[in-house]
Amino acid sequence: MNKEKSELDFADVHGSVQATIAAMPPAAKADVSDAQSHSNSVADEATIYAVAAGDNLSKIAKKFYGDAEAWKQIFDANRDQLVELDGIKIGQMLKIPAKS
Repeated sequence: MNKEKSELDFADVHGSVQATIAAMPPAAKADVSDAQSHSNSVADEATIYAVAAGDNLSKIAKKFYGDAEAWKQIFDANRDQLVELDGIKIGQMLKIPAKS
């Protein structure tokens, strides 16, 4: 079987790939084609936001609420994962509650 690359014959190759999406749990089938990590709109309902480089709670509050002083609302909604005010990390997923 020392054929050159141009002489290889794949005529007898058969694939056996089967779709398994029907057996996947609902979370695995979620449609995230429209997902965005950043949003420039005001939060009217709860949103999940991926922290980007240079973000802090005040900047995120300004982006979603138009008011940097609203950072505490985001901090309070994420107390389960935030211990310190400056404890956010790039890629961290934060809950952004609806604007109150």
